[in-house]
Amino acid sequence: MASLRLLSRPVATISAAPRSLPRLIRFQSTSSSYENILVDTPRPGVGLITINRPKALNALSSATFVEINGALKKYEEDKDIGAIVLTGSDKAFAAGADIKEMAPLTFSDAYVNNFIAPWSYLTTLRKPVIAAVSGHALGGGCELAMMCDILYCTKKANFGQPEIKLGTIPGAGGSQRLTAAFGKSKAMEIILTGNNFSGEDAEKYGLAAKAFDGGNKEVLEGALDTAEKIASYSRVAVIAGKEVVNKSQDLGVREGVEYERRIFHSLFGSQDQKIGMKAFAEKKKPEWTNS
Repeated sequence: MASLRLLSRPVATISAAPRSLPRLIRFQSTSSSYENILVDTPRPGVGLITINRPKALNALSSATFVEINGALKKYEEDKDIGAIVLTGSDKAFAAGADIKEMAPLTFSDAYVNNFIAPWSYLTTLRKPVIAAVSGHALGGGCELAMMCDILYCTKKANFGQPEIKLGTIPGAGGSQRLTAAFGKSKAMEIILTGNNFSGEDAEKYGLAAKAFDGGNKEVLEGALDTAEKIASYSRVAVIAGKEVVNKSQDLGVREGVEYERRIFHSLFGSQDQKIGMKAFAEKKKPEWTNS
């Protein structure tokens, strides 16, 4: 939730990929109403949100989350979007929360107004969200990346929960999600020391699905490839797949398997199950109806 004060030059805006690449990645915002993010649809069925506060190393604020949540809601409601990618810049996915916003808060302010609760809106989406992380992902930035369904990062990405250095603790799920991924001992060490860990470590400990060589362009390409692949499948099956994996975090194995089986059975009532199995038997490409 908090950030370290990082001495750095302003983060350069991301430029388009060279024409020699098989696909162009466009970063121009499709909406002039956003001040802190850019939005785009660079691949079929894929929505892209780029946090764009270069002078603040993409530090997170309530105003930024109003825009992120608004863009997420639009993609969630867009029938043409099947998966979402969330990224930052080469230097920072998000270097933490905006300390200037938090510093003057009192307990009453934070408690009554449920401060940072809206930051977790991403976890309520039914469509999958993939984080593409390069550079710093500290405090709230680390927590935001961990909220995503799939986390891709560069090997040199810099993760951490440095809140202890500011006299507080993570407040957007950092302690819970780190413990789920790393286990109690490693998570305790990270949170109580404020030590950072690399993208390579994030992959090694199972927090990240994959760590890429190179910078943000490479990790973003990987995230977009995966998002495009997911978006090419039945929306019904993708939503169901995400639901059962998430449910595994709340249930024991026996209860989880029973829950999974019920969802599996329910898919036999969908049109896409009939389409998919018929196409497989006939060695044809399925034409999903998302119903």
